[in-house]
Amino acid sequence: MLLLSRRASQEWHIFTCYTGFVKEQINVTLSLPGSLLRRFRVFAASRNQSMSSLMTVAVRQMIEQDTQTRAAKQRFLERIRNAPDRGTRGVIGWTRDQLHER
Repeated sequence: MLLLSRRASQEWHIFTCYTGFVKEQINVTLSLPGSLLRRFRVFAASRNQSMSSLMTVAVRQMIEQDTQTRAAKQRFLERIRNAPDRGTRGVIGWTRDQLHER
C-alpha cells in the first residue's frame, strides 16, 4: 500500500507499507523532492511496478553491492597478509628514487 501526503513545506512524503515476504508490517517514511517523486512515479508506472517494489529492489542491490565490496576488500587484504616471499624476506632494499632513475 502506498499513501502520499503533501506537507505545508511542499515536500512530498511517501508512506510505504511493506507486506508479502515480510511477516510483519513495516511503515517507512521517505521524503523526496516533488520533482523526483513525480519522475519516480512515472518510472514505476512505465514498468508496471509499484514504487515500493522498486525501492525494495534498489535497497537490496545497494546492500548486496556493499556486501560484495566488503568481501572483495577482505579477500584483497588477506592476500596481502599471506603473500608469498619474493626473496626479500620483507625487507625493501631500494628507494623510490632508485626505482625511478632515468
